[in-house]
Amino acid sequence: MTRRPEKSHGPAETLALARVVARLREELADARRAAAEGAVVERAKGLLMGAECLSAHEAYAALVARAELYGHSLAVECSAVLDGHAARPPRADRPALGAGPVRATAPVGPPGRGGTRTERPPRPVEREERTERTDRSERTAHVERTVIPSALAGTLAQVRSAHGAAAGLHRHLGAATGVDCVVIYAAAEGGGADLWGDAGLDPDLARRWRHLPPGVAVAPLRALETGRPVWLEDPGRDAERYTLIGQPERWPTRAWLPCPTPGANIAAVGFLRGRAEPFDPATRDLLQHAARLCGAALGALPAPAEAGAPGTAPDAGPDADADADAQRMLDALPGAVIVATPLRRPDGTVEDFRVDAASPGAFDVARRRGKELTGTRLLERYPTILGTSLWRGFLEALETGTAYEGDPFAYEEVTAGRPRHTTFSVRAVPLGRRLVVSWLPHDAEDREATRLADMQRLGNLGWSQWDPATGAAEWSDQVYTIFQREPSLGPVDWKDLPDHLVPEDAPGTADAVDRLLHRAEPLDRTVRIAAPGGVRHVRVVAEAVADATGAPVEVHGLFQDLTRQRHAEDELVRSERAVAHQRGLLRAERTLAARLQHALLPIPGQSLRLAGLDVEVAYRPAEDGVNVGGDWYSAIELPDGNALFVVGDVAGHGLDAVATMAQLRFTAKGMIVTGSPLVEALHRLNTLLLHTGDARFGTATMIIAVYDPAARCLTWAQAGHPPPLLVRDGRAGYLDRPAGVLLGATADPRFEEARCRLLPGDQVLFYTDGLVEKPAEHLNEGFARLASTAARTCAPGPGETLGALLSPLVGRGARRDDTCVVRLHLP
Repeated sequence: MTRRPEKSHGPAETLALARVVARLREELADARRAAAEGAVVERAKGLLMGAECLSAHEAYAALVARAELYGHSLAVECSAVLDGHAARPPRADRPALGAGPVRATAPVGPPGRGGTRTERPPRPVEREERTERTDRSERTAHVERTVIPSALAGTLAQVRSAHGAAAGLHRHLGAATGVDCVVIYAAAEGGGADLWGDAGLDPDLARRWRHLPPGVAVAPLRALETGRPVWLEDPGRDAERYTLIGQPERWPTRAWLPCPTPGANIAAVGFLRGRAEPFDPATRDLLQHAARLCGAALGALPAPAEAGAPGTAPDAGPDADADADAQRMLDALPGAVIVATPLRRPDGTVEDFRVDAASPGAFDVARRRGKELTGTRLLERYPTILGTSLWRGFLEALETGTAYEGDPFAYEEVTAGRPRHTTFSVRAVPLGRRLVVSWLPHDAEDREATRLADMQRLGNLGWSQWDPATGAAEWSDQVYTIFQREPSLGPVDWKDLPDHLVPEDAPGTADAVDRLLHRAEPLDRTVRIAAPGGVRHVRVVAEAVADATGAPVEVHGLFQDLTRQRHAEDELVRSERAVAHQRGLLRAERTLAARLQHALLPIPGQSLRLAGLDVEVAYRPAEDGVNVGGDWYSAIELPDGNALFVVGDVAGHGLDAVATMAQLRFTAKGMIVTGSPLVEALHRLNTLLLHTGDARFGTATMIIAVYDPAARCLTWAQAGHPPPLLVRDGRAGYLDRPAGVLLGATADPRFEEARCRLLPGDQVLFYTDGLVEKPAEHLNEGFARLASTAARTCAPGPGETLGALLSPLVGRGARRDDTCVVRLHLP
């Protein structure tokens, strides 16, 4: 059993914990104060270096001199410089920024009695430094007109990392100097250099060149070791002397400059250019000036070697050799083990424990490992163990010299804003005046148990075990859920399993269980369990472990609930049956419609001669082999010797469209045969569709024409139908449509007739919209395509068919709509 950490109630323990917290707060405040002051100083130095073209040492000396002159701290003077000197009004006796270290002498006469303050004349060395600075300022004046040093210094004064410094240099110097890449290397502990920051360097190159070992001929190490610039301007010669970062032709010219700080050269900055030309004097001065500014900014940052080097022990005692021996011993031990020294108060009571050595497997709740724990204190890492049984066990082991091994200890710590719970089994053994503490986390076992439970819950399966000798059985929690059985009733014996099934599944399952328990034959069946909440479909898989004689000595099995899957399968079967039934109805309806249409339009393509005209008819359904559309035609000779031609298109498909088509076809033919004019026939057909009273009869388009062979005149009318196409002398054009709207659209339509006199060789095409319509295309494009195709293919002459016309227009495969075409040719 695990338990929560015990609370501390003793005043001495509370006081000790308060001392730990107070000391940690004081150390944190000191560290923050030192870091803030150091950052202010370095930023002020950077501004002075940019404004006065000073070195880092000169800028620092100027700040110190001004602080002494005005009698306040260095931090106040640095703040005044950063604030643009707004902290105090200008004074006549205030030295100019960067004027060099100036010290004030004692006042002449008592203060307040007319005493004056005189200034010591500068030493010869100071005069030389000022002269050198003046010369240097004159040399770099032309550079400062290109890149403003104060802007660069301001950027570097605000950086928080070496990457930020590299990015600032790249941003301010790239356009003026052609620098494509900036790389900063810092001197590494033990020799060599580490990549500290970069801007413009490829990630692969950065990973490959993250560390420069000592003794390698590389330009950054040369600049760090000598403190002098390294200018690389000849790629061929440079590649012989140094190992270059990247390909030589990528950056033909490179400059590696040391970044001086008051202490030493801690870094070198590289400026890599894609230009093949050498660095001119102005660019060299500018880059060296930028390197000095970069050194001031980097001096305020912690070096990579200082970022928590392993093995440091800030509170290490005088037994350094013993600690080293202990560490070497623990390096060879598995698991989590530490050697801790008690830290005592003046009265001899133990205040805390210091970690002097740690094994590689040792870790704390924050996942710090191995030597990272060396030098730390237990109460700093685990403050809430003070006053608990674990703390008292440590003290008792020290006093009595006996080992301590307590119950599993539960510890809670807030990491990254969220609580973390960890359970340990801890053992402490005294070793002289120290303790050897080892612990074993229980988190791994808990996680495995949680994962197993989640897997069973998500997969809706559970395990079981049964001992044939004793009859003892065990079920996991999920099996009880599958059987909908109370855990207090215990598991069901394998022999009794058939009694919990539906009657139809019991006999076969009983035989399978009998073979499992007596002959150790595996069992794998899907059965139906009669659970209180309904029938459950469960897959049962079991196997027996047999002895030398073949008798089962252990049976373990698996139960998986498949009820949800079976219900889904049943629903899928029902859906498939419904779809098959509906498909059969549609197939029967389509067959009936096809037969009816075939009876109405028995010949899908034919040639005939009417009233002196050669007539060709073609019909193409929307889907090959299924003629169930609403497109139709009529071509007959009238009793007076004239010829009647009708092409129509009923909206929709199927039986309803065929029925409407039949009604319109026979009614129109009957009216024209009995002598009705074309316009009157269209009016009556429109009335027929409007007053049928059946929603199946919707709308339709139609074109109706009568040809008089004596006058060679074609009279025609239309109801919302595409106009006829006339092909004459190799040219195609559409006839002007008379007025007319589609049938069934309005109760008061207006229809008119039009006439066209045919000449020998003329051809007229009547067609439905399936010939010109295409998805996502304007109808005018279809009309233009039909006209150009007809002009090429409808040449006069015997034996011509519509195949040459329809093939490029209709094509192969499924079509959106039916197509019906009637071609008239006057020989």
